Amino acid sequence: MHDGYRLVFVGGMGRSGSTLIERLLGELPGFYSVGETVHLWRRGLVEDERCGCGRSFSDCGFWVEVGREAFGGWHRLDADQVLRLKGGVDRTRFLPALLHGPGDGPLASRCERYTELYHRLYSAVSLVSGARVIVDASKHASLAACLRRRYGARLHLLHVVRDPRAVAHSWARRVARPDASERSSEPEMARYSPGRAAVQWMTQNACLDALSRRGTPTLRVRYEDFVADPGGEFARIADFAGHTGAPLDVTGGGVDLSEGHAMSGNPMRFTNGRIGVRADHGWRGAMPSWRRGLVAAVTAPLRGRYGY
Repeated sequence: MHDGYRLVFVGGMGRSGSTLIERLLGELPGFYSVGETVHLWRRGLVEDERCGCGRSFSDCGFWVEVGREAFGGWHRLDADQVLRLKGGVDRTRFLPALLHGPGDGPLASRCERYTELYHRLYSAVSLVSGARVIVDASKHASLAACLRRRYGARLHLLHVVRDPRAVAHSWARRVARPDASERSSEPEMARYSPGRAAVQWMTQNACLDALSRRGTPTLRVRYEDFVADPGGEFARIADFAGHTGAPLDVTGGGVDLSEGHAMSGNPMRFTNGRIGVRADHGWRGAMPSWRRGLVAAVTAPLRGRYGY
């Protein structure tokens, strides 16, 4: 099994602007962005949703080749068994045990079997694409905690944060999922109440901070800083991720995004061609004051840590 890749995991609460950063990283030589693989097992294998290239998972030549290299073909995997294994370890409820528990026992055994699937997947992506850096934008702290047990300091965590009020406002909006298929169980992107979004923001960011304290190489990036100085911030991100060549110019007229094969995630993964970095602060005028106040109160213990 190929072992010569670096893994960069993009973590944080969804709707924090991480998709653009992930796409930009995928444009660097020797880098490959796979999207949110945490959803691949259901949305790819079971529901045959659309890849970032626009084709269904089963019709995408890239993912067909990856499945052949990793498992001898996707048909060799029992998707229901994989999803049961995922449900037994990659859940927020298991985070305390994943972060603080022993290296043996039933949970550790499930974690080892679960992350073996990811190691096979990443190894195959590296071989098929020729990339030396794999970027996984799954975001979930529980998956990051699982991967830390396998990779240790080889896992590089890019922790993206955004003002929790902006995040909660985005989670309240109704957005169709253009990648959904006839089999999809989720035709729209998930929606959260302000309270639930605030609790999730606290949980995800606190647990990613805990991974950093336990030795996981981590770079924290604030969405607001990135859109204010995309050139400077992306240079910092690229350096952390292992890029050693000429910097990617993300200022001025924008960047040309090439077609990719990211699975699941924000609809922006279907965007190709020239794109600029623009701030989205519309929530400040559109979010009702009571929702702002609720989210601010729930997230007060952690907001100051990130400068909000």
